[in-house]
Amino acid sequence: MFNPHPYDDPDAVNHVSLSAEIENSIIFGTRNAAIALAQQFASAALAAKNAKTSAPVVALDGYPGAEFDDLLAPLLQELARKNIRATVIDAAAALHKPAAELDAQFAANLPADRVKDPVLLFGKLFHGRFEELFATGAASRLRARIAGESAGGGADVVFVTGLGCAVETLRDLYDTILYFDVTPKRAILRARAGLAANIGDARPRPFKETMRRFYYVDFEVAGKLRKELLCPEPRHGARAAPGLLYIARSGAPDTSGECVLLTRAAFEAVCAALSSQPFRCRPVYIEGVWGGSYISRLRKLPASITRLAWVFDLIPLEVSIVAQLRGDAQVELPYFTLVQKEGLPLMGAETLERFGGYFPIRFNYDDTWHSSGNMSIQVHPPRDYNVEHHGELGQQDESYYVVATGHGAKTYLGFREGVTKENFMHEARRSETEKTPLCHDALINAVPSRPGVQIILPAGTIHASGQNQVILEIGSLTIGSYTYKLYDYLRADIDGVPRPIHSWHGGNVLDPARAAPQVNHELAPAPVLLRGDGDPLRASQNASGGKVAGEGWSEWIVGENEKVYFSLRRLDIAPGKSAPDNTRSDGRERFHVLTLVDGEEAVIESAADPSRRYHARYLDVVVVPANIGAYTVRNPGRQPVVVHKTLLK
Repeated sequence: MFNPHPYDDPDAVNHVSLSAEIENSIIFGTRNAAIALAQQFASAALAAKNAKTSAPVVALDGYPGAEFDDLLAPLLQELARKNIRATVIDAAAALHKPAAELDAQFAANLPADRVKDPVLLFGKLFHGRFEELFATGAASRLRARIAGESAGGGADVVFVTGLGCAVETLRDLYDTILYFDVTPKRAILRARAGLAANIGDARPRPFKETMRRFYYVDFEVAGKLRKELLCPEPRHGARAAPGLLYIARSGAPDTSGECVLLTRAAFEAVCAALSSQPFRCRPVYIEGVWGGSYISRLRKLPASITRLAWVFDLIPLEVSIVAQLRGDAQVELPYFTLVQKEGLPLMGAETLERFGGYFPIRFNYDDTWHSSGNMSIQVHPPRDYNVEHHGELGQQDESYYVVATGHGAKTYLGFREGVTKENFMHEARRSETEKTPLCHDALINAVPSRPGVQIILPAGTIHASGQNQVILEIGSLTIGSYTYKLYDYLRADIDGVPRPIHSWHGGNVLDPARAAPQVNHELAPAPVLLRGDGDPLRASQNASGGKVAGEGWSEWIVGENEKVYFSLRRLDIAPGKSAPDNTRSDGRERFHVLTLVDGEEAVIESAADPSRRYHARYLDVVVVPANIGAYTVRNPGRQPVVVHKTLLK
């Protein structure tokens, strides 16, 4: 995620229906939001003066990368025009420990061991709270300062700004909290431009160092606080966020980056509408050294995207979601904000509890179509290793569904017959040390790739997507991404720096049992018919041999493995036919994720309310929330379609 392209895909939007009252309460545009807030705060200030009470206090908090000044500057300007005196307190400077002290505190989370981690990419998640980043006594001192400014500081309105200023220990001081949410892509683009720094830093660090801290510390503590503010859970003694207003960004191309101001009621209505219908997230496009051209051409992406390696269509902690309201008005928010707010209807009670509130599956495309080479030879860690070394929530299992292939396409899967882990690691370490080529084809098994092949990759399996194909990659929950590269063809990365090899971690997690010929049938299994016609494009035969009309659809299990907690399916649907499904089968509520992997279009719609639908195009990844219940996948075209389906086992 360190190299996202700034392009915002205009096609990934979700039309939602809100009441006129809610829609009219949403204010679009930074200047319009500043004018509305100035009116609100001026009225509150005058009321406080007349009642001879303390001046109103407003907190501005948000996610790392938040741009408080974008809205605060015009807001202060509007207040000055109304002769309202404002004081601004920099809470971040008052609260956070010095950078050197925080570095020492997080040394175990961000170890500097270049033998294990040559470019210092990995780390260990910090599971603490924002308050643990505060200097001793800082919150008490800030409380006293805020109270003093409000009661007798000469200001009509007091603004308190900075990440962490709305923690529970300070929350009762505020009359209003403005929460500035930031999509992960926007936060990272700002960091890359030197416009966003780590918590406690007076100035930005080198970009990759900033990003490492973001992922393992800053994003974690900020995400916990965001959930507490936006999705409060009743508990004894907890302080709810007073007068909370949500600041999102416009998702429309012509107003991209403009603020959108929502009341708590409007924010909740937008989230509730999105989680009650099938939806698609806004992808993030990432270039890489082995990037291809298939999806760039398909989606008519800008010519500036030259080597598209990854398409994050549904990486839960990386993507955003866009709600389209009246006309062209759009609200864009981080997808994980929706997950935090609507976890129960979106995922169901069992999944919510089982995965601690995280969306447990991730989806992206790996594009090596007409590219310069293969992905790296790599391996991912199992659960115990991930927990011990990275503080993660679980394993990193993956799977590949082959979408499209060119000449000679193949997928690397396990060791070749007779090759041992020790043999391979000896050669891999020699290549790493001596900078000599590794004869990977003699060591790593490969299976021919063709559209429709499903490959399962439990943690510990050595693998790689080969050149000249497009893969739908589906993986288990990890907050970070733990790809231990074992061989990368001695090539430099897109920035010209040699790509790192992770032989220490990789050698620890490689499973020597994942070898040919067993992997060819265990991890690349043949499809098994689950329900439907079996071959919906042909008429079926009855018991007496006569032809009868088929239902026109079938569902196949294309991939299941005891070590992987999700099931991979395939729906084949004939022209003009619909396949019925249900997220409430077997007495359980489970979300489904559907991807149109062959064909032009498919309509995914609720059986109870067909207006709750998503019209999917080729390679769209669509979430069907757990609360939908009965729904259909309809093929409105004249050609058959194939829809990939993923659900929890």
